[in-house]
Amino acid sequence: MPVIKKSFVLKRFIPYMGKKKVLLPLALVLSGVSAILNILPFVFVWYIVREILSNPHSMDTLNISFYAWLAFASAVSGIVIYFLALMSSHLAAFRVEVGMQKVGMAKIMGMPLGFFDQHSSGKIRKIVNDGASTTHNFLAHQLPDMAGSVISPITLIVLIILVDWRMGLVSLIPIALGFMTMRFMMSEEGQKFQKNYYDSLEEMSSESVEYIRGIPVVKTFGQTIFSFKRFYNSIIRYKEMVHAYTVLWRKPMSFFTTVMQSAAFFLIPMAVFLVGRGDQLSLVLTDFVFYILISPIFTTLLMKSMHFQQNIMIAEQAIDRLDHLLEYKNMSYSEPSSRIKNYDLEFKEVAFSYEGSDKRAIDKISFKLNAGETIALVGASGGGKTTIARLAARFWDVDEGEVLIGGVNVKAIPKKVLMETVSLVFQNTKLFKGSLRENIVFGKENASKSDIDNAINFSQSKEIIENLSEGLNTIIGSKGTYLSGGEQQRIALARAMVKNAPIVILDEATAFADPENEHLIQKALKALSRGKTTLMIAHRLTSVQNVDRILVIENGRIVEEGSHTFLIDKGGLYKSMWDEYQKTVDWKITVKDNNDDDDDDEGGQCA
Repeated sequence: MPVIKKSFVLKRFIPYMGKKKVLLPLALVLSGVSAILNILPFVFVWYIVREILSNPHSMDTLNISFYAWLAFASAVSGIVIYFLALMSSHLAAFRVEVGMQKVGMAKIMGMPLGFFDQHSSGKIRKIVNDGASTTHNFLAHQLPDMAGSVISPITLIVLIILVDWRMGLVSLIPIALGFMTMRFMMSEEGQKFQKNYYDSLEEMSSESVEYIRGIPVVKTFGQTIFSFKRFYNSIIRYKEMVHAYTVLWRKPMSFFTTVMQSAAFFLIPMAVFLVGRGDQLSLVLTDFVFYILISPIFTTLLMKSMHFQQNIMIAEQAIDRLDHLLEYKNMSYSEPSSRIKNYDLEFKEVAFSYEGSDKRAIDKISFKLNAGETIALVGASGGGKTTIARLAARFWDVDEGEVLIGGVNVKAIPKKVLMETVSLVFQNTKLFKGSLRENIVFGKENASKSDIDNAINFSQSKEIIENLSEGLNTIIGSKGTYLSGGEQQRIALARAMVKNAPIVILDEATAFADPENEHLIQKALKALSRGKTTLMIAHRLTSVQNVDRILVIENGRIVEEGSHTFLIDKGGLYKSMWDEYQKTVDWKITVKDNNDDDDDDEGGQCA
């Protein structure tokens, strides 16, 4: 597989900057100028020391004063220009951060609905929000050091050679050793660990979000320890990665820190050697002071360079993840060849496999749901019922065959038209952080008061709203009111009723409802599907007795089809499912009477 060469990381940020592209190069130029100005005070101090040591009895105070003022002016100028560089880099960083979030969210809004089945909200949030924040930190705080990390060493090396090339070469020994150590730490192995480290961090973040959201269910079923296992394992993997990453750098970092503080260790013997050869003591001392002053700057620069290299890898990985998200294949929407004339739903020889799976989830299925008709899909879990329902709403594109609405292929129906045509009610209800009114009118923002009132009545939600002091203005979610699963489901049904789409898809809409709520939700479902083309999935077979047709799905195929009575009389798979279901409905626990004889067969029975 050919290796794709990536553009330089700063160039990859430019598309997210809009009209402020000049800020990045401006920050680099100002940073470079600042780096040179920040070195000049050390040069002027060296001139002052040389003036004092070379002529201790007849010092030129005017020269000393002049150099002092130059040192002060260059230091202040360097600070001011560095401040301007920071201003430019921060403005650029804010632009890029906002741009990445806008582009990322715009892309997510255009994703096929199936994308959200495969990517958790925690992972998406980390890629978009945390990735944008990471690049902001890099651009705002690390970018100004980039130009300095290049220009300052070049300037310093020139000065080192010009002042005294002999002591200069010696002072470069610890710098060269430090640089080689840094390159070792920034090797491919180090970059691989860095990538794995952030992959582990992303996994732990995603697992933590999913675990916290599932705490109510976890506590209800007493599975705290078992459900914590995935989250715990992600923490352990993260810990192991951090430990391995730390061990990898332990010895090199210790050596780097030691050698970069050892300039005097190399310079003192050289200074003694030069004085012993007859060099003037005052000049040797002056140069020695200069190199002692300059060496820590190199240490600082190399440390900045190391942090810059590390942060540029982090920023590059963040933008890689966003780019990978943006590369997710969008669905194409061809120009409609004809308008939808009716609301029949038809599957023609449809086959579909999930990405990465060799097994077909749906295998050559064909059926037609006429306008105003209700069809129920039943069968064992994993048989393909939900996949059929989601293909009808074009969560994904089929591998083979066609899904048609009113005789028009869903691929040829504009996205907005398709979403206006289909209402979806799933078992995992989503209510947004906002008022109940906002949640109910979400599918139709211009809904009238009568539309809302009718939806509330038909969805059996009136009692819920009347029991809330703020009524429809009640805020749902964090810092607001929390509704039970059944109550949320009824609000979701009200939302679907307000939308009033001609095709309704119900996927296990009563799965998590208690008996009381189930009864109310069933009434709401009947009201919602009245006169609509309805495709429903249900495990509770009592809810499908009165539908027009039942399709029994097994291993991605339709194995039986017909009305409830017809399928019962047929005595096939549906009949066995119905018998099993009736056993679970009739199942009860009875208490044995202590006065009964031991031979009493009825006491303590589970029927």
